[in-house]
Amino acid sequence: MVNKEFSVEPQFITVKNSQGMNSKKVTGTMMTIAGTTLQYQQDAGGANISVQSTVPVSVIKLRWGYQFNPRAQFLADEVERGYGNMGWQKLTPNRIMPWYFMVNLGQRTTGFGVMTQANAFCFWQADPAGITLIMDVRNGGNGVELGDRKLKLATIVSRSYEGESSFAATKEFCRVMSPHPVLPAEPVYGSNNWYYAYGKSSASEISSDTDYLVGLTTGIKNRPFMVIDDGWQVDHVIDGYNGGPWRAGNEAFPDMEALAKTITDKGAKPGIWFRPLLDHRELIPDEWRNPINGALDPTVPAVLDQVKGDVDQLCKWGYRLIKHDFTTFDLFGRWGFQMRPFVSRDGWNFADHSLTNAEVVKKLYRAIFEAAKPYHTLILGCNTVGHLGTGLMQLARVGDDTSGKEWERTRQMGINSLAFRLPQDGTFFSIDADCVGITDQIDWYYNRQWAQVVAESGTVLFISAIPGLMGEEQQKQLHKLMKVAAEQKEHFVPTDWQLIDYPANWSDGQVDRHYDWYEPAGLSFSNDTPRSIPFYSVAH
Repeated sequence: MVNKEFSVEPQFITVKNSQGMNSKKVTGTMMTIAGTTLQYQQDAGGANISVQSTVPVSVIKLRWGYQFNPRAQFLADEVERGYGNMGWQKLTPNRIMPWYFMVNLGQRTTGFGVMTQANAFCFWQADPAGITLIMDVRNGGNGVELGDRKLKLATIVSRSYEGESSFAATKEFCRVMSPHPVLPAEPVYGSNNWYYAYGKSSASEISSDTDYLVGLTTGIKNRPFMVIDDGWQVDHVIDGYNGGPWRAGNEAFPDMEALAKTITDKGAKPGIWFRPLLDHRELIPDEWRNPINGALDPTVPAVLDQVKGDVDQLCKWGYRLIKHDFTTFDLFGRWGFQMRPFVSRDGWNFADHSLTNAEVVKKLYRAIFEAAKPYHTLILGCNTVGHLGTGLMQLARVGDDTSGKEWERTRQMGINSLAFRLPQDGTFFSIDADCVGITDQIDWYYNRQWAQVVAESGTVLFISAIPGLMGEEQQKQLHKLMKVAAEQKEHFVPTDWQLIDYPANWSDGQVDRHYDWYEPAGLSFSNDTPRSIPFYSVAH
């Protein structure tokens, strides 16, 4: 490890495999425990952890002795999207910290993490006596069967930063973990119809949306994207089925190629949404399906061929941004907030038992990315695992859905995700904190602030605007923010992010902004909140 405070060699190793769970005190750089051999080797980049196993192996745990100052604060990431609960906290031993965590005390900030594109789902825990790294190497919900393979699971890295803000240090550490991101050639911004249409749309409405978007961006050299969200596909059912097939539109979208050309001719760039692993057609063999939920299994070669064919078709129609969605849920049957700590329940496998879950995820992302690459089509991952998607997508939706119906959801999901995933912008990919849902259900007072903080953060700004709803002054304000988003030259960052989960104070070092995120009646809430997030307040 580069950080001198953190020893390369763990003190204990625990292995869970088909022989049970066993721990040993470390006695060298290679150890075998009940048929599973673990090796770690230090180089200039960090500590490389590799595994070989003659038996199915599920979990590997490493333990280091370490003492934290009791006054230190800790920042953790999430498994996939943010769900409104990221933020700095005191030392909490049972806290699950996926991929990496930051520790701040005064002018010193230290990061502990694994390099992006690991071959295991990794999470950390910290307590007064030490640090634990848990690596989930399962296939589905059972142990992975590696055969003769020696698999590099992860590279552990650590860095300390003195005299920098905790935000600047976190961004630098993200750059260490992700040295080779793929980024858009120019800033991405525009419109997505989901947060006012919610699937009830048509080609003619998209054409009208495009006219409105073009009017809002008059005079801006970098042209916006008009992204068609869920609702265009042939078998779409409102408030029901939202899967494939993806090779044709429905009656409201009779000619998807012509629609892409219409968007282009009007002066915008065409983009489109799809859900690659959901297809309910009876002709699809049962062997192609995931046993936990019936979604498609990308370890089946024919499934990957179908997904690549779908992407190829979307690109041939002329779409230059593809937003792929639901893949984490369709692979594992859980949302990110249910992955505490493991991504899936026990007792099942993908068709190919030899791949870890992290390898399965990357196999799918790579297939989509490579299919789109010849067309120079951008990939926007939604419900994706950012730490595994770095290098395989130019853009990522970093939080759960915002809203065109209630401000509270945008406040909770959007602001929290933007603030605490902002260090990943330009280091992992270009981040999308989700749309500004411009409808008559949300006061422009709040939406203007949301649009401003996104635009001035230098990240992706998408709007979902009902044409004709905004007045002349509102349109002028939005035009100005769209111009900022089209250039991404401004980079405001949260300055109070160690004090609150929904930062209100933002600065670029010269200009300070303060935002008012809270409605007069206070927070809305639900009586059906997830047990794992007791303060989850979104009503719908």
